[in-house]
Amino acid sequence: MYARTFIRLAAHTQLLPVLESGEETLVGGQAVMEGVMMRAPHSYATAVRRPGGEVVIDEHPLPKLSEKYPVFRWPLLRGIGTLGQAMALGVKALRFSANVAVQAETETGEAAERAAKAGEIPGWLMALNLAFSFVFFIALYKFVPLWITSRLEDLYPQLHNQILFNLADGAVRLAIFLGFLWLISRWADIRRVFEYHGAEHRVVFNFESGQPVSVENARTFSTFHPRCGTSFLLVVMIVSIFVYAVIPAEGFAQKMAVRVLALPLITGLSYEVIRYAARRRGSLLALFTAPGLWLQRITTQPPDDSQTEVAIIALNRAMALEEKQGGELVIA
Repeated sequence: MYARTFIRLAAHTQLLPVLESGEETLVGGQAVMEGVMMRAPHSYATAVRRPGGEVVIDEHPLPKLSEKYPVFRWPLLRGIGTLGQAMALGVKALRFSANVAVQAETETGEAAERAAKAGEIPGWLMALNLAFSFVFFIALYKFVPLWITSRLEDLYPQLHNQILFNLADGAVRLAIFLGFLWLISRWADIRRVFEYHGAEHRVVFNFESGQPVSVENARTFSTFHPRCGTSFLLVVMIVSIFVYAVIPAEGFAQKMAVRVLALPLITGLSYEVIRYAARRRGSLLALFTAPGLWLQRITTQPPDDSQTEVAIIALNRAMALEEKQGGELVIA
């Protein structure tokens, strides 16, 4: 059972940056296994539907990082802080949904007294999953594109030019990313997550519109959202081309080191692009996010009403907890 759970967790963890959306002053969310996590500035709630139809909730206050550490209000640093907190929250929500899934599978196939014991993902399994996911990310999106481009450089001397080299490296990285997304979207389990991703987007749009949040109203909204992690990750890949092009590095080892060490800088710059584009959708810089919206044709799928209902439950619980804490929500 642990082997199958690890594979599912690893696949979902790789998609965390793709599925996460929002920022700390806005409503946002993330699709998880058979559910949705929704967050407000000071609270979040994860709603997961069990096979029998029951929806289980996990809700908690969420300290606002920029209030606790004012340095994360600064440009560049606010992107690093927001993404770091979002990823940590995403892992918690994913673990909760995985616990529900494992417990449900155990209950239907084994004795009830073993369900509670098996229904909790061990800490060591989550730690192993996170370590594997980080190594996999670095290998797939940093090492492999650099290695392929270095081999191409041997064949095409024009790539000795730093700008051309990094353009080719970026093209290879983007091709790998698109291929990975397309392949993993063939998996039925992941397709269900993409449907919940679409439900999350529709419900966020519904909330931002000021209309009453309901299944009927949410149906009228798009599943493509400019603050989606899919758009963010694509912007990261575009911004990284420019960053690598201006940082001098010789040889494979130096170039690989730059690709790892520059991740915080690239994250901060990419966040500022997405933040600006979300507020000024007609601007020239907003064109950076357009490919991400196109790519959401893969990473978001039209949800059914029951999936939209789960997203609404998560939002309502997060907002109720926000109201109890006296939180103030700013709608862009």
